Amino acid sequence: MPSPRVSVGFVEIFLIGIGLSMDAFAVSVCKGLGMHRVNYAHALVIALFFGVFQGLMPVIGWLVGSAFAVYVTAVDHWIAFALLALAGGKMLWDAFHDEDAEEDDETSTHKLDLRELFMLAIATSIDALAVGISFSFLQIDIVAAALIIGCTTFVLSLVGVVVGNRFGARFEKPAQIAGGIVLIAIGLKILLEHLGLIAF
Repeated sequence: MPSPRVSVGFVEIFLIGIGLSMDAFAVSVCKGLGMHRVNYAHALVIALFFGVFQGLMPVIGWLVGSAFAVYVTAVDHWIAFALLALAGGKMLWDAFHDEDAEEDDETSTHKLDLRELFMLAIATSIDALAVGISFSFLQIDIVAAALIIGCTTFVLSLVGVVVGNRFGARFEKPAQIAGGIVLIAIGLKILLEHLGLIAF
């Protein structure tokens, strides 16, 4: 008998959105570092790229996951936990092993390259694809979730450009670490709630 799906509310989705947006925030900080002064037109374009892709990827993941959901309903909570934990773990790994990438970013942020921005938007939203797959095993409004995640990423990316320009790169690593911890914590909450060990 299939187990009931765990419901995910606004607070959880918002926290997931913050966690997912930390990679985009970190890249936005690097982009801000290369600006002599904040170019708000460029900042808006950067934020739009990251926000759109971060909102789109969970929908794609949800569609892929929904196609196979009938086969995995008995272990859906474990899959959701594993995907969120892997996404969070990857962010934590990158936070401590990405020094070379930071140097490359600093040397390539003097002008806005749309092709590069497109690739960065895809790269920073891969985690959102995995999270979208986990959403297909939960009781969730995917459109609302995508909008929350996309808007959260848009705002934080915009802030990231300004922060990078004003304060430098010191917030980049803490942002990635915080994002990873948030994703792992949400995954653990979903697992424990489904197993009946906690209730919200």
